[in-house]
Amino acid sequence: MPHTKAPGTEAAPNTRLRWWTELPLIVLVYACYSAGRLLVRGDVSDAVDHGLAILDIEQALHLNAEHPLNRLFTREPWIGVPADFWYASLHYVVTPAILIWLFRSRAVRYRAARAWLMTSTFIGLIGFMLLPTCPPRLLDAGHGFVDTMAQYSSYGWWGGAASAPRGMGGMTNQYAAMPSLHVGWALWCGVMLWRHGGTRTAKVAAVVYPLGTTIVVMGTANHYFLDAVAGVAVMGAGLLLTPFVLRTAARMRTRLPARFAPAAAGSANAAVPAADSARDGAGSVIVSGGCQTSAGERFPRQREQRFGAGAGPDPAPSDAGDETPASAR
Repeated sequence: MPHTKAPGTEAAPNTRLRWWTELPLIVLVYACYSAGRLLVRGDVSDAVDHGLAILDIEQALHLNAEHPLNRLFTREPWIGVPADFWYASLHYVVTPAILIWLFRSRAVRYRAARAWLMTSTFIGLIGFMLLPTCPPRLLDAGHGFVDTMAQYSSYGWWGGAASAPRGMGGMTNQYAAMPSLHVGWALWCGVMLWRHGGTRTAKVAAVVYPLGTTIVVMGTANHYFLDAVAGVAVMGAGLLLTPFVLRTAARMRTRLPARFAPAAAGSANAAVPAADSARDGAGSVIVSGGCQTSAGERFPRQREQRFGAGAGPDPAPSDAGDETPASAR
């Protein structure tokens, strides 16, 4: 009889990662993030109130590092200009580069790393929705902040609207300051470099990049210190939710193909009785009744029927399935 697998012993579905499926997924997630960030603008007065409230909390806790850093970046172009390039470009370069590196050399860990990054990004988007916040650079000048991106805009491609290219300021939400995903993504990059880099240079970069990003977002007056803290908290929440996200994705990959399998199997099994009925209509006798036998297998008493009444089977053994007539007695 044909060998049948016991339930639960089927081969695991092929889960090998392919770049042509990963790239559209990442692009889709980032497009959703960008669109959601753009659509959730909130009320400007509320955003300003939230920004001032954060600044008051920091001053009460003596955490106001934004003012001295912003004055330094404004006074020293050799610091402010590189910082503006850092803010405007590195998160577009470093984060995808580390994703590609993990995909190519650490494929086993890539799926969890990607799920952590995407989950945290969507949590950050929820933060933009619930708490629109005016960044320090957009507060009234009386609060002592200077927009370094606008001050040094002649050095780069950006204009006065954060890191958006000139003329495209209307395509970004300038009141999405809480949490700082610049800091959150930089922390993710640092963790990946520290865990999987394997060299001293990688470990140094794992510390310098998130720390430098935190200093840059405050010195350019794009974020408060508490925005950076919230970015770290968002990444922590995403890390805790990553196992649940991975289990849910695995169940979906298993159940979706299985949902269509019974219908295909049912149509295949229905073809066997139909074929038997066709043969019966032609006048032939149905022997199997839809049952399947393996090659060389005989039904009970098939050998006895071949000899007629009173005749016995050939005492000489023959191979199973051999149709050579038995020798005459």
